[in-house]
Amino acid sequence: MKIRAILIPAIAIAIGLCVGAIVVKMAGESPVETFALLFGSAFGSLKGISYTLFYATPLIFTGLAVAVGFRGGLFNIGAEGQLILAAFAAAWVGFTLPFLPAWILVPACILAAMAAGAVWAGIPAILKVKFGVHEVINTIMMNFIAIGLAGYLVTGPFLGPGGQMPWTRPIAEAARIPRITGFADRLGIDLPAHVPLNVSFLVAIVCCVLVYVFLFRTKWGFEMRAVGLNPKAAEAAGISIAKNTMATMAISGALAGMVALNAVMGYNYRYIDGFSPGYGFLGIAVALLGRNHPAGILCAAVLFGALVEGGLTVDRVTEHVSNDIVYVIQGVIIIAVASAAVFVRARRIRNVAEINV
Repeated sequence: MKIRAILIPAIAIAIGLCVGAIVVKMAGESPVETFALLFGSAFGSLKGISYTLFYATPLIFTGLAVAVGFRGGLFNIGAEGQLILAAFAAAWVGFTLPFLPAWILVPACILAAMAAGAVWAGIPAILKVKFGVHEVINTIMMNFIAIGLAGYLVTGPFLGPGGQMPWTRPIAEAARIPRITGFADRLGIDLPAHVPLNVSFLVAIVCCVLVYVFLFRTKWGFEMRAVGLNPKAAEAAGISIAKNTMATMAISGALAGMVALNAVMGYNYRYIDGFSPGYGFLGIAVALLGRNHPAGILCAAVLFGALVEGGLTVDRVTEHVSNDIVYVIQGVIIIAVASAAVFVRARRIRNVAEINV
């Protein structure tokens, strides 16, 4: 089982790279040189690694959010809306309470982001528990509401000074988390000052550990996974389906809301409308590739971050290959992983049917 958990993503990545190589060759470039440039840019220097980890950070949070939903038997498609409102909530606390010291304001911003994500994810959970409405439909529609609501707030009552850009006013200095460059300077490491990697990456690593402990080392995690694997059996064992549904979605939304640390508190220092290029949806791909395991999600997020960083370099340096090659590789990887999951599930169903016969 552990071998399969590693083998399937590895094969999916290999297929994605092979298809990408074919596309690069058809474009008239050398696949070997292009991929050497792509991954060399992403991992060949401290600057490249820093950018790779910066792009990976929000995907770790959203991948964990989607994975927790999957483990609890829920498909949370609403991470995008949850992280958008969470980012606005963090920014609102950050610029509304500038008089608070950092040791109070930073936790307040984080709690506001987590609460906003949890509440927004809790609405579909309530609709599912009370009325049996499927969470996929609910969370998709909640994305549109969140985007529209945040857009209204940032272009209306909370529009920043000048009114030229759809953003809020900056958060207080005390609400900002440090960037890695500050630590690098103290250690004598030469890292450009403009590198955006910040402490939120370390928080993401901690979240991976906490999610692992919660899912696989606690009673509550066991109950959540039991509901996800077989709701009827879990209910017969005395586990509350409604309670676990609510808890699963709340935890999932809170994790998605942690994206605010990277986007608002560590980089932009304000809420910017449209700041997310689809982190919530990419989180689904990261969770699938990572097999819904925190360690796998971390690796998958770093891979996707490397593709983003390397794709920008490929687009800038090569003549015929743009960073669209990144989307081709990502898409093929997702299709390969999803196809493998369908195949494995179909084989399990066939084996069960043969046993029953």
